[in-house]
Amino acid sequence: MEKIVLKTKDVSISFPGVKALDSVDFEVSTGEIRAVVGANGAGKSTLMKVLAGANPTYTGEVLLNDKVVDLRTPIDAKKLGIQIVYQEVDTSLVPTLSVAENIMINEMVMSSGIRMDWKNTREEAKKALERLHITNIDVNTLVQNLSLAQKQMVLIARAIRMNCNFLILDEPTAPLSMSETKELFDVVRHLREVENLAVIFISHRLNEILEICEQYTVMRNGQLVDNTPITQQTTTKEIVEKMLGRSFEESFPKESCEIGEELFSVEHLSGAEGKVDDVSFHVKAGEIVGIAGLVGAGKSELCKTIFGAYKKTGGTVKLGGKEMRIKTPADAVKNGIAFVPEERRKEGVLVEETVAFNLSAAALGQFCVASFVNRQKVNENASSFVSSLGIKTPSIRQFVKNLSGGNQQKVAVGKWLTADCELYMFDEPTKGVDVAAKQDIFHLINDIAKKGKGVIYATCEDSELLSLTDRIYVMYSGRIMAELETAKTSDDEIMYYAVGGDAQKQADAE
Repeated sequence: MEKIVLKTKDVSISFPGVKALDSVDFEVSTGEIRAVVGANGAGKSTLMKVLAGANPTYTGEVLLNDKVVDLRTPIDAKKLGIQIVYQEVDTSLVPTLSVAENIMINEMVMSSGIRMDWKNTREEAKKALERLHITNIDVNTLVQNLSLAQKQMVLIARAIRMNCNFLILDEPTAPLSMSETKELFDVVRHLREVENLAVIFISHRLNEILEICEQYTVMRNGQLVDNTPITQQTTTKEIVEKMLGRSFEESFPKESCEIGEELFSVEHLSGAEGKVDDVSFHVKAGEIVGIAGLVGAGKSELCKTIFGAYKKTGGTVKLGGKEMRIKTPADAVKNGIAFVPEERRKEGVLVEETVAFNLSAAALGQFCVASFVNRQKVNENASSFVSSLGIKTPSIRQFVKNLSGGNQQKVAVGKWLTADCELYMFDEPTKGVDVAAKQDIFHLINDIAKKGKGVIYATCEDSELLSLTDRIYVMYSGRIMAELETAKTSDDEIMYYAVGGDAQKQADAE
């Protein structure tokens, strides 16, 4: 098969106060699976957006088979066979259109005919999915009814219809279950081996990179610092140390916190249209309680039901021994409950507002005199949190949308620290966050617990639960299957209950 080579030569790009790329020389060829790794803000996403035509202000050259090409718009990139599937798949799809219409949308828009050949549209969309060996998606289904994994496949099917040679996947496994990740990897291997595509992986899940990729490129502070083949001897620790430019201790030692009396409890809680079913648990002051479970187990729905974002259909919620009447998120905030959601860009921060505004948003009344906002107080508060949380931003006036994922997450946490709540809930707080920022977030959560607050930490990452929590509740299909003491449990036991294992049978076996 013909080998096509894509290169950047001396590519640089600057944003206000930040040099995002600094003379980057990058090269990738069709027929390979390449990982691009780096800490949040290292420049990897910026480089990929240059290749996808989404960063038109770059300087330097991009070459395709040694011929200089201009990538100033996404259309330029697509015409040259370069496609990108972003982490937030919903931003690239039209939810009220069918799968077929979303796959064929480029042809539909460019069609000069008055009437659409709907039969041909459906047939061509089906062929695109069959090229990926995807048979479980009906092309007539509305995209809004698909799972995240299926939406991802729709975007990949759209990409390969457009004469794609280079497919960039931005954090593709972040929202996927283990089985969905396996299916994605099968598709990626097929694209390389049969379709002869180059697949570029941007991911913080280093174990998955070792499984699927053949080579990794490391970026740090806007520069490309390393290109290394992946062998059986390659370790995640080796990759992390290249990312950070220093030695790194992988484990996170649990910091001791004084645990007090019961602070928060839910009893027989149901809601979220049946996705939370008769759940009971409690949290003590100074305690970090984990909510474990696979993707779709009901962890997010449980947090959102407590927070008033989903309707409660039964049960009680108590804080400080007092029953809470929470019907909306505003009620939860008034009662001292904070929530850092999984989808930080959609729900956790205001991306079109500044760092300063976001850090005051959860407690804006503290910064008002009559009906006027005291800007000086807002700025002083922001400067304090930027310093104490280690938020990397050129200015407190920087828009949050321009920060890296890890720094956006720190802003999402910081705004609730301003509000000084009693219970803090975190839903997948390290999703899309690099290892260094992850440890910063762990320290923030420990500091919250040390102040005698209660913490709920919901994630499907068992290693994080074992490092950070005091107790763990395991969910399966909307129900609590087991309560475990973190110091006395293991990955295997958590997984046993996460796939629906029976607590009584386990106890009898022991």
